[in-house]
Amino acid sequence: MKYFTAEFVKLCKNGDRKAQRELFETLYASMFRISQRYIPRHAEAEDCTMRALMRMFKRLPEFKFTGEYSLFMWIKKMVVNETLMELRKKNSFYLMTEETIAEIPDQSDILQQLHAEELVELITQLPTGYRTVLNLFVVEGYAHKEIAEMLGITESTSKTQYQKAKARLKKMVEQHGWRSYGKLGE
Repeated sequence: MKYFTAEFVKLCKNGDRKAQRELFETLYASMFRISQRYIPRHAEAEDCTMRALMRMFKRLPEFKFTGEYSLFMWIKKMVVNETLMELRKKNSFYLMTEETIAEIPDQSDILQQLHAEELVELITQLPTGYRTVLNLFVVEGYAHKEIAEMLGITESTSKTQYQKAKARLKKMVEQHGWRSYGKLGE
């Protein structure tokens, strides 16, 4: 994660094209990866990233510098919000009902045995609802109550989607024979 100084942010806010270009080039790849966690299709994730970064430049004068990572976190939130808007707009946000949460057992530590890149690849294969709740809860650190408000679902549905995502990931890992520590496929 890149941090930015107050002086750098001030240059960007004042329209310094060189600083703004550096900001864009520094952030683009990491923001694209965030978009792609929610929207695995390359072109759509790229569009979301670009819209979020354009919004960031428009709203930059309102940004209040509070610390070296504050700009990064502010932009990251915009990217997450943009991808959630895209998911809602396309009506591709299907959530399963919450009736079966009791039948989902607690998962073993098999998912903790995977490397981050392997886990991200598996997560992108999850259904949209599972993937979105899992990302918001595990990666972004939102509580289920906050997720429910963001997505217009119940807190119980958020918890169910999270449990089902974990169960589906475990099943995917086991189906591919990735039961040991180390790289997938070894």
